[in-house]
Amino acid sequence: MKKSLALVLSLALVFTTLTACGKSESKGGEAIKTGLGIVTSVAGSTNAGDEDGLAQAYSYIAAVTVGSDNKIIDCKLDAAQTNINFSKEGKITTDLAAGFQTKQELKDAYGMKAASSIGKEWYEQANSFAEYVKGKTLDEVKGIAINEEGKAGDADLASSVTVHIGDFVAVVSKAVSNAQDLGGKSGDKLGLGTTTTADKSKDASAEGDGLAEAYAFYSAVTVDSSNKITSCAIDASIADVNFSTEGVITSDINAEVQSKQELKDAYGMKAASSIGKEWFEQANSFAKFVVGKTADEVKGLSVNEEGKTGDADLASSVTVHVAPFMGIVEKAATNAK
Repeated sequence: MKKSLALVLSLALVFTTLTACGKSESKGGEAIKTGLGIVTSVAGSTNAGDEDGLAQAYSYIAAVTVGSDNKIIDCKLDAAQTNINFSKEGKITTDLAAGFQTKQELKDAYGMKAASSIGKEWYEQANSFAEYVKGKTLDEVKGIAINEEGKAGDADLASSVTVHIGDFVAVVSKAVSNAQDLGGKSGDKLGLGTTTTADKSKDASAEGDGLAEAYAFYSAVTVDSSNKITSCAIDASIADVNFSTEGVITSDINAEVQSKQELKDAYGMKAASSIGKEWFEQANSFAKFVVGKTADEVKGLSVNEEGKTGDADLASSVTVHVAPFMGIVEKAATNAK
């Protein structure tokens, strides 16, 4: 009897151990890459005349995860269309304190559905394109057919996406090219977050041109089944449009707008940094620091009176204000699904 009981307990122990090992392997998953891409243009800006002028920063944003076979596992797409108006006297007429929402945040309030030939809002069409690129490689994304009107040449894709897709192709391609092994595992959920402010904007005056500045932060994160961040990428862009006291744009609106991760050392922070680190290096350090944390833990990170990190370890590699980093990572982690 005692022998039988011992055998049963031994078998139970072996079964429990094997089950635990199985869960552990499943939780670990296969390493995947996380990528973030930004494409920004201010070419849609116009001078003031009978109507107010427009400084328009139009950013397409893509987050992707990529497997070891170089195929896209998941994709999130968004766009931030930041419009700042100014008068023919060079005065800003937009309420900058009202804030700016992305098209994914606006949802039906963006107002495309009524004019759409297929009755679909922008976010629905972006989501359809994001679904379409899953399972594709970078070359396959670059090779997606586009007709003379700039729309989808593939009949299946055209049934759910009727907007121009050139920028979708460009930004997803950039995100895949940027993808790195940052700690994400297969089965993780992908999230994308964007915030834009314009509080540095100012009127034109006798002292100089006016400035419409769209300052945007972006983050792509992956989270595991316990909602802990497993990988994180952070970027930012500054889209400036200058205008005179006559409401005439004085900037080259066709010039390329590069993100800070694209500018690298050309952004020019290193010389003024007390720790000799460029912006992209500090952003990457913060991104690495939040791995293993939940959105609430990122939200609760220590910040001192100067707006800088209160964590001594993090302060050794990040001396910029961290509130924008915290906000954008928390938003991306919350959006992960």
